[in-house]
Order: sequence, then C-alpha cells, then structure tokens
Amino acid sequence: MSDIKKVVLAYSGGLDTSVILKWLQVTYGCEVVTFTADLGQGEELEPARAKARLMGVPDEHIYIDDLREEFVRDFVFPMMRANARYEGDYLLGTSIARPLISKRLIEIAKETGADAIAHGATGKGNDQVRFELSAYALEPSIKVIAPWREWDLTSRTALIAWAEAHQIPVPKDKRGESPFSTDANLLHTSSEGKVLEDPWAEVPDYVYSRTVNPEDAPDQPEYVTLDFAKGDGVALNGAAMSPATLLAALNALGRKHGIGRLDLVENRFVGMKSRGMYETPGGEIYARAHRGIEQITLDRGAAHLKDELMPRYAELIYNGFWFAPEREMLQAAIDHSQTRVNGTVRLKLYKGQAAVVGRKSADSLYSERHVTFEDDAGAYDQKDAAGFIKLNALRLRLLAQRDRQ
Repeated sequence: MSDIKKVVLAYSGGLDTSVILKWLQVTYGCEVVTFTADLGQGEELEPARAKARLMGVPDEHIYIDDLREEFVRDFVFPMMRANARYEGDYLLGTSIARPLISKRLIEIAKETGADAIAHGATGKGNDQVRFELSAYALEPSIKVIAPWREWDLTSRTALIAWAEAHQIPVPKDKRGESPFSTDANLLHTSSEGKVLEDPWAEVPDYVYSRTVNPEDAPDQPEYVTLDFAKGDGVALNGAAMSPATLLAALNALGRKHGIGRLDLVENRFVGMKSRGMYETPGGEIYARAHRGIEQITLDRGAAHLKDELMPRYAELIYNGFWFAPEREMLQAAIDHSQTRVNGTVRLKLYKGQAAVVGRKSADSLYSERHVTFEDDAGAYDQKDAAGFIKLNALRLRLLAQRDRQ
C-alpha cells in the first residue's frame, strides 16, 4: 500500500471521517478525494464541503452527489419487488445503500485516477464487507483502506485526542460518550450501540427520530391509496410521483402515524449477534402495499416461489452481494414476476400500523364468481373436489395401510 498517491474517501464530514481524512494524509502522504452521498439522510451536506476545504482538499476533489432518485429507483424499488426482509423483519435500509456508495466511489476513483478507496466502517460490522465486496466486484484491482482495521485508535477518547493533536475541530456533543450511533438515508434510520446493547432493556424514546410514538399518533385513522405499475409504486392518492418523491411522501405519513419501528436482534455476517433499532416509516407502508397488490395479481405458484426465494435474496443484500451473479439471477426472476403487478392498494394508517384494506387491478386474478358463497352459475363444479382430494390422499392412505400391517 506504500505506493498509494490518491485515495477516494467516503466522507460524511463527521468526526470519524474527518479524523480518517487527516490520518490518510499523515499516514500515506497521499491526496484525498472526498465523496459525500446525498441519499436523503435529511442533513445539510454543505458543511462537509467546508470541512474538507479546511483540511486542505481542493474544490475539484470534493464530490457531493445527490443520489436520491437513483437510490430509490435502482436499489430500493428492485429490492421491494422481492418483498425482502432479512430474518423476517429487517427492511435492509442500511444494507441497500452500501452498493450505491461503493459504485460511486469506484466511478470517482476512475475519474480522478485514484489508486484506492477508503471507508469508515469498523472491523466488527457488516458495512466493511458490503463496501469492499461491491468495490471489488466493480473494480477487481482497486485497493481498499479501512483505517479502523489499521490504526491504534481503539477508543473514542483516543480518537478525540488524535483529532485535537491534529487541529481537527471536535464538536461539543462528541466530547461526552455517545449514547448510540446512527445511520440514515431516505429509506430508514438505524441506531445501535451503547444504550441499546442490552437486549432486555426497552429502547428509550429519545432514540427514535423518524416517527412519533404510536401512542401519541392521531386518534383518527388516515386512508391512502398507492398505485403500482410493473411492481413499482408510481402514485400516491392518485398523484404521480418519482420514486424518491413517493418514498419521501410516505415517510411523512409514516412519521405522523408512528409506523415502521423495529427493535431487532440480528445475526451479523461477521458472526456476532447485534441489537439495533430501525425506523422505516415509508418503507413499511410501501412494503405492505406491494404485498397487497401482489395478492390479486400474482399466480399462486409464482407468489409462493417468490416467498421461498426471498430469504436467500435478502441475505445476499444483507451480506453485501448486490453485484454478485446469484443476486442478479434472482432479480431477473423477481422482475419477470412483476410484469402484471399493476393496480391500486388502499391502506389504513393508524397508531403504528399500516393495514391493507382494499386492492383492485385490471390484471386481477381474483374471481368473485368462483369464490362466492352464493350461486356461482356453474363457474365451479363442487363435485370435482372429490376426485382431487382422493388423488392427493392416495399416497397418504397407502402409507397408513402399510404402517398398520
């Protein structure tokens, strides 16, 4: 790594990545290009530019890119077509952002002639794996610097002391012990560490930032409609919206009604269990609606096969294999299933819940004539069921006869 002359750093402008920026300059004596992604995290990003300038990064080496539409259109929506939930619950808000960040890091490295990329993920977490698997898939020869695996700054106190020694401003709120760490984008906010490390202790209310307490949500339910075309959301309450605009609007509704909170102990890819709190207000509403429209537009065989594939697909995203061929193969199958997933879903939002209460589609497979308890005018001959049952029971009867002998 001694021959590195230029590094592209995934840079938030916070204390950790500011220390990393300076550490790269000091340790490697290299130029640093900073990349800050606007994924809808809701923070002002221009301060990151000012901080990078303060540390000697020229303007032409400071990248701040608005990736919100690409994030939702090319990453969140394809994942939602699969109804993906890691370990049955987690909507993968952090996981799905990492391949896009890595993709842009590699693009900038090529644009600027950089030798390496760097990230601020720790050696205990999943993000280091996600960043690096994606980067190597896109550029096999890229070098990756992960300072948390290299330096001897093993505590927050040591990090702050190093920052002060190198004239890096330390905000007052960083001098005390941080109660928890967060990651945010347009899809979700995650919190973990410190006050959340005891899985028996309830999450303190101050940890939540994206949703009101469901107990304090409006006492009257709110009804909304979501329109789908080929498995993707295209309109809210009849108003056409771009992917990012739609998700942002759903986030506002989810916040208001306290929807999308999840307290989860999950299995990290690196081997340990981790307790985290996730808030995915718009994503939870969207996911419920998508399953609702699939209920009337997907054939049983296709729907059940999708449900079998989903855990594997979700695990691939969680573990960082977005750019792996097996994820792309599964995506092709999932996308094919969505060809006729068109129509409108009506949802009832009330005190933490998003419930599907209606669905309609020109491509519906639901036949009221066949399912009715009233006279079906010959649509279904109930006598046919007798032969169907006997054929399906044949092997069971033969087994029972043998076992009795």
